Amino acid sequence: MARIEDARKTFDKFDRNGDGFVTPAEFQQAMVEMGDRHYTVGLAEAIVRTRDANGDGVLTFEEFFEKAKDL
Repeated sequence: MARIEDARKTFDKFDRNGDGFVTPAEFQQAMVEMGDRHYTVGLAEAIVRTRDANGDGVLTFEEFFEKAKDL
């Protein structure tokens, strides 16, 4: 249970506007704030695309957590 709670906290850091979705721009912003100053929106788009199960261009918590479980 703690693992899903940790994943939710991390997801919430990426979901900048709190709408339940992480856009590539939000993903990029979060990565820059975590110290990767060279993280581009293009790279974020590629990462989101690899994790976006339904192809809508954004990540839901479920999509985010599904990949986090593999780490």
